[in-house]
Amino acid sequence: MSEARPLHEPAPSLRPIHGDQATTGSQPLRRRRRFTVDALFADTSPRAVGTRELATAKEIRLDRIEPDPDQPRRSFDEERLEELAASIRLEGVLQPIAVRYDAERDRYVIIHGERRWRAAQLAGLESIPAIVREVGDEQRLIQQLMENILREDLNALDRAAALRRLKRQMGDAPWEQVAEAVGIKRSRLFQLLSTEKLPEPVQAEIRAGRLSEKQSRPLHGLPERAQAALAELIVEDGLEQREIERLARALRANPALAQEDDGALREQLRRMRATLAAGQVRRGRLAEPAARPGSPQPASAARPAIAALEQARALGETLARLEIAHLADDERARLAAGLRGLAQQVRRTLRALED
Repeated sequence: MSEARPLHEPAPSLRPIHGDQATTGSQPLRRRRRFTVDALFADTSPRAVGTRELATAKEIRLDRIEPDPDQPRRSFDEERLEELAASIRLEGVLQPIAVRYDAERDRYVIIHGERRWRAAQLAGLESIPAIVREVGDEQRLIQQLMENILREDLNALDRAAALRRLKRQMGDAPWEQVAEAVGIKRSRLFQLLSTEKLPEPVQAEIRAGRLSEKQSRPLHGLPERAQAALAELIVEDGLEQREIERLARALRANPALAQEDDGALREQLRRMRATLAAGQVRRGRLAEPAARPGSPQPASAARPAIAALEQARALGETLARLEIAHLADDERARLAAGLRGLAQQVRRTLRALED
């Protein structure tokens, strides 16, 4: 990059930041990759043994930088961006972003670090430390893809899309080679790709960060309506993984449930959850999930009552839909007597709990 170009030089009041120093840190060991991101930008020119050049970051105005339209990442968590912006206000940008210079448009295009660039804008900064790199389009895309595939904070659907693009960039290589290239297990690769087969309502929850890839695994193989209803219940009620797996098994054992309308299906799922929480299913008794260390143990007598609260909720919904005007006199009397007895028992139990 020619030093004559404007804005490549560091601001007079700021000391250049060395990219290697900014990014050095303890990283967990990964499987050996077929090639690495660093190898894409390695300088192979001869130099004295035992020496190397450090990439130097330069301050560039934020309004001269723009995202790459080919960036694999498609969604950004606004809450996390605000958290990063708050950190930047306190400590500044600790790790430079990487950019390339587009001479035709006289703009800098982000190679990686778009989250930091967005957060710096929210933090009110005017410039950001950046390493300017000369990189071809193919190398740039491969680097972006590999970086995003390995980011655990990126949603599974964006990572799956990045894997497919990387496969094309590698000449439509076999999936085994793609997995080896990015250093992930083949099984993990297919777990990410499987999210693309889920119905759109479920994918929307994954993109929004409300449903994880792991939580979505038991949904595979269920009818689409059952997948969407169970995903909604996971998000609304915060189901644990074991509950999700049990409900998915129960849905597979009762395929007729998926034919019900959405409201009835959700009601049935809540009833099934209450039954499973009590330790009972139609085909026999399920073992209770292991308690977490240090968690309080509810008395065994209370478990059915706690589970019955979900059934009471379903009863309330049924009563709300009841057309009392169409009931016969004897039906009214029986229903009123039953509800009075239930109300009395609830009041007695509530008083005992509050004493």
